[in-house]
Formats: sequence, structure tokens, C-alpha cells
Amino acid sequence: MNQALGRPSRRIRAGALVSSLAVAGLVLSACGGSSDSSEATSEAAAPASSAAASGDAGGGDCAAPLRIGISLPLTGDFSQPGGEAKKGYDAWAENINAAGGLIGRQVELVILDDASSQEQVVTDYNNLISNEKVDLLLGTFSSLLNFPASTVAENNQMVLVAPAGGSPKIFEANPTYYFFAQQATAPNQANPFVEMIAGLPDDQKPKTAAFVTQDDPFAAPVIESMQSQLEAMGVETVYSEVYPPETTNLQPFASKIADAKPDLIAQGAVFEDGVSLVKSLVQVGYSPNIMFQTSAPSNGAQFTDGIGTGNEEGIFYAVSWSEKAPTPGNAEFLATYNAQNGEGVPAEDAADAYAAAEVLAAAVEGTSEQCGTVDNVAMKDWLHANPVTTILGDLSWDANGRPQGDFLLGQWQSGETQIVAPAAAATTDALVMPKPAWQ
Repeated sequence: MNQALGRPSRRIRAGALVSSLAVAGLVLSACGGSSDSSEATSEAAAPASSAAASGDAGGGDCAAPLRIGISLPLTGDFSQPGGEAKKGYDAWAENINAAGGLIGRQVELVILDDASSQEQVVTDYNNLISNEKVDLLLGTFSSLLNFPASTVAENNQMVLVAPAGGSPKIFEANPTYYFFAQQATAPNQANPFVEMIAGLPDDQKPKTAAFVTQDDPFAAPVIESMQSQLEAMGVETVYSEVYPPETTNLQPFASKIADAKPDLIAQGAVFEDGVSLVKSLVQVGYSPNIMFQTSAPSNGAQFTDGIGTGNEEGIFYAVSWSEKAPTPGNAEFLATYNAQNGEGVPAEDAADAYAAAEVLAAAVEGTSEQCGTVDNVAMKDWLHANPVTTILGDLSWDANGRPQGDFLLGQWQSGETQIVAPAAAATTDALVMPKPAWQ
């Protein structure tokens, strides 16, 4: 039985906060934004011009940069993935500018730090629109922050392409200017894993499962969906718990999971909490046959360094991107990312940000003349009607910006990440199962 059912859900409280922030967004927009926002930083330097200084779109003037406003959690709870998203945006800006810019105009990123705060993200996007006079917007990181950001964008009729923000709650307001630049929304992230479990021989299928998740608008729906689907297949839930985002000590949860002895553990984790649970399971000495985590395992060396090299072996995760994918532009992304940040596999969050920028660029190119101005209304309509090819693959959206594809299922194998499903995208046909014991 779900032990969290009797408690007030933070997702409900977050929804109430978003409603109040939506009102704040309307007020701030009407007042021309706030002047006490975080200081803007310009990335991907563009040619200086009076048009750039004033924020004028510079119709017909190739010398005027296209200014793209972004708020990111560079400090606070989401600073790790927020920093990776910035790296992805920076790599895209360098590549697009090196190729001649967007519709013949260099791009300039105007980035504010929202400090992982819903209140600050509202201030930031209103400031970017009203004071910085940006031409275009790109999204912040996490569903929690893109809730209020999408409201500001909608109120100002500006397209907001988000690299992370697939919580079903965002789409309840039926947005038309918001686009989630991954393959599917949160409840569908678990589908490839569940389908893999369903296809296992009977002697390998789990009989029992433990579910634990951060009360996060994206992670929690993934685990809720998985739990429901596995229970329908006959997998018994022996432990289920939801913990607040500020939780740092997951040892009590690990101890309870160890007592329940599940065949499968599934965790809705952002990053630090994913590392914390693995380390806690190592400490209590319990290793399941199958383990799945959201997000955390996709952070490459940061994940393996955090949990101890070798402990990643056999862990499954749903993912939007693979460095091994032959998708158009992927090699260029990897080359630029490594040139800017040093050799290594980028985190998924960096790739998602790069793909979000590719989506925005496609909408601009599909609706604007060379060296011309941008039309956010036309861009919105274009994206609803056209798929876009990105480093994640082809993306398309319904009338409210929900993506219409499927995630990839990844697994750590022999110190590398592999895609194990679907078959068309798989980099190996092998599965590591059962998961080896912790190191």
C-alpha cells in the first residue's frame, strides 16, 4: 500500500503556489516587470549595435543580434542540472553563430539566475521581456520552475521551449506557447522500462517492488505511473514512500527498503537524492536484482563519482539522449561541448537544452525572413504543425505542447551507458540482470 496516500501532497500545494504566481505574473507583466531581478549576463557575444542596446528586434538589420532570454537555476537546489543546461545552451549558441547565426543574425543569450526559486523565475522572465526586451525565450530547468515560467510566457504571447518540464500539471492550463523539448511527458517516461519488464522470461520478472520518490512534479509522476503499471502486471508493492525535495538523508528509506527485501527498487530522483539512496543502500548492505532511477544516472561521471565507481553497473534509467546516437547535429554538439568544458560525456540536461534551442531555431527559420524580425505567434502555430529534427531525434507536439514520442531506456554496463530499448535505437542487445552486488 502506498504509505504516502494519507499525507497532504506537495504537488497539490505546488499547484496552489503556481496559481498565485500566475496572478503575480499578470501583475508584473502589466507593470513592465521588476527592476530587482538577478543581474543579466550576456553569452555568445554578438556584434554591438544600438538595436541590441535598446532591445529592438532590428527588422532587416543583420547587424542586430537576436537576444534570447533564459532564466536558469545556477544556484540553489537545482544548480547541478541548471549548470548543465547552461552548458548546452552555450554550445548551441557557439555553433549557430559559427554557422552564420539565426536568420542571418548572431544570437546573444541573456541569462539570469533564478536561484531555484519559483518567485524569482517569475521576476526573471518578466524582467527579460519587459526590461531586457529580448526577442525570444528559452525555458528554465525542472517542471517546478517551468510552471510559473510558462504562465509568464503565455501572458506575453511568447514561445517558451523548455528542456525540462514534462509534468502533467503544466499542461492542465492548456498552454499554447509552451513546448516541452523531450520525447514524452513524465507519466510516459516509465513506459520503456515497464515494457522491458513485461518482456522478461518469467523466472527473471520481479515479484516484489519498492517505490520511493522525491515529491517533484516530474519525478513523482514517473514513479506513480510505473507503480500502477507494474501492479497491474502482478508485481506486489512492498514499500512506497514520497519524501520532500529538501531531504538529504535517505538512510531511513534505505533501511525500510532493505527490511522489505524487494526484487526491484524504483526511485524518482533528481540528482543528489539519487546518489544519496545508492550510498545508503550500500551502507545497509542491500542490493536489489533490478534498480531504476529517473534522471540521476544520466549525469555521467558526476553520478559514478557520487555513488562510487562500479556501483552504477546494471542501473536502469529512462533518458532522452545518447552520446552514441547518430542523430543530425549530435557530433557537432559533442565536439563543441567538449571544447568548452573538457573531454567527457555531457549530462543529459546539457543535451536537452541544446535540443530546446534547436527547436526554437527551427521555429524562427520556419517563420522569419533573412535578417528579419521574429513573430512569436507565427512560431507557436508553426511548431504545432511541424516536427523538428534535433539531437534527440524528431520531436512533435500536440495542441498544448505535449511531445508525442517515446523515451529511450538506458542502462549502465561495464562503465558505459548503453541504450537497451527500443530496439531501433539500442546500442546493445544485452541486459545486465540481475544487477551486480554493490562494490
